[in-house]
Amino acid sequence: MFRNQYDSDVTVWSPQGRLHQVEYAMEAVKLGSATAGLKNKTHAVLIALKRASSELSAHQKKIIPIDKHMGISISGLTADARMLSRYMRTECLNYKYSHDDPLPVSRLITSLGNKMQTCTQRYDRRPYGVGLLVAGYDDQGPHIYQTCPSANYFDCKAMAIGARSQGARTYLEKHLSEFIGCDLEELVKHGLRALRDTLPNEVDLSVKNVSIAIVGKDTEFTILDENATSMYLGKIEGDEKRGRPTEPDIEEDSRPPQIPPADEGPQDPQAAVAMDTE
Repeated sequence: MFRNQYDSDVTVWSPQGRLHQVEYAMEAVKLGSATAGLKNKTHAVLIALKRASSELSAHQKKIIPIDKHMGISISGLTADARMLSRYMRTECLNYKYSHDDPLPVSRLITSLGNKMQTCTQRYDRRPYGVGLLVAGYDDQGPHIYQTCPSANYFDCKAMAIGARSQGARTYLEKHLSEFIGCDLEELVKHGLRALRDTLPNEVDLSVKNVSIAIVGKDTEFTILDENATSMYLGKIEGDEKRGRPTEPDIEEDSRPPQIPPADEGPQDPQAAVAMDTE
């Protein structure tokens, strides 16, 4: 109600206690292509969908290396992501120069959150319209962090962000207990299955539209090439796909609607059909 009176400036609160400009920036993250991150005891994996703006253009890069032990995948405005990734690289270089040791992931995320928060309280700045999944490995083990345009950040066991990412989060929640004990190959397969659930029925994963990155114990942050990606995609080809019903489901859906018992009184047959198909 009267939103247009309160959404022109990031520093103005609405009567409901909301900052509409920050919420708009968070909507930009939901419009970006989906990306997922998950980890086990020794490794963290990022998997991202690449999107092409047209058939004439190449697919947009979605995974950006930060340091030998860390990288990010993005959803939202790529230009804002480049700005933040440059800041993260600079922080890692400065820490390495001063301490001769890799920058701890949690420390970098705290610094990044402070930088993003400044843009939510100054009228001459706008919030960054990008969400990040940060995968890293340090002396505390593997990490998956999520950052938001609101400057909130979360330490996650697994996470998916971007367009239609609810399907991927549902898959990750369902199989969360399996991630810790599985090996690296199975972890990547779980990530691909989760990301596949964000696609429309007529689209499937391919080496052109998916990127995979791995970091972990004795493993530097690496973006897999097309041959390695194709190998993992081949291993999940025969798996059941959510939202694409198997034959028994189709037969069950084709059954005629059941008419309620006569003792419930007269009822419109069209209404009965509508109730059964909802």
